[in-house]
Amino acid sequence: MRHFISTDTPIGAVRLYFGLTQQQLSMFLDVGKAFICHIESGRRDLSLALRARLWPLRRHLPPAATIRRPDDEPLPATAPPPDAKLLDFRRRECLHKAAGLRLELIPLTARAVYASRWQQVLPAVLADHAALTDPAEKEWADALRPWLETLPRRFRPSDTARHHLMRLQAEALETEAAALAELLAAAAPTS
Repeated sequence: MRHFISTDTPIGAVRLYFGLTQQQLSMFLDVGKAFICHIESGRRDLSLALRARLWPLRRHLPPAATIRRPDDEPLPATAPPPDAKLLDFRRRECLHKAAGLRLELIPLTARAVYASRWQQVLPAVLADHAALTDPAEKEWADALRPWLETLPRRFRPSDTARHHLMRLQAEALETEAAALAELLAAAAPTS
C-alpha cells in the first residue's frame, strides 16, 4: 500500500524525490524512525543539526511545486537499455497467445455464421414443411420442427460477448508484440 508523502516539509520533499522510506531517511540522518514520523506530522521541528545533515540531499531538490510522483514521469534517459532477451520472450509469448485466441475464434465465428444462415432460411424451410400433404412426411416435418427452431439460436449473446472479448484480447496481444518489436529494433546496436 502506498502512502501519501507531503512535500510541505523538507523531510517529505526529500523522501518523495529520492524514494526513501522513513526508515531509510532516519538511517541517513542518524535518528529514529519515529522522529522522522513526528517531523512529518508536524509534532516536532527539524533542528539545525538535522537541517545540516539533510542539506546534501535537499540542495538537489527542484522547487516543491515541481516535485512529482515517479509514476507521473517518463522513464529517465539514464535508465539502462532493456534486456532484449526478456522483451523478445514476451513478444513471442504475446504472438503465441494471440495465435491461440485466433484459433479459438474460428469455430466460434463459424457457429455464428451457421446460426445466421439458419435464421435466414428457417421461415422458408418451415413454410415448405407446412405445405406438405403426405401424412408421413407431415409427421416427420412436425417432429423435426423443434430441432430446426433451435438452430438459429445456437449462437447466444454470451457467445457474442465471448467472441468480442477474445478478439480484443488477441488484438491487444498483437499490439503489444508490435510495440515490443519496435522497442527491440530501437534498442538493437547499430553497426
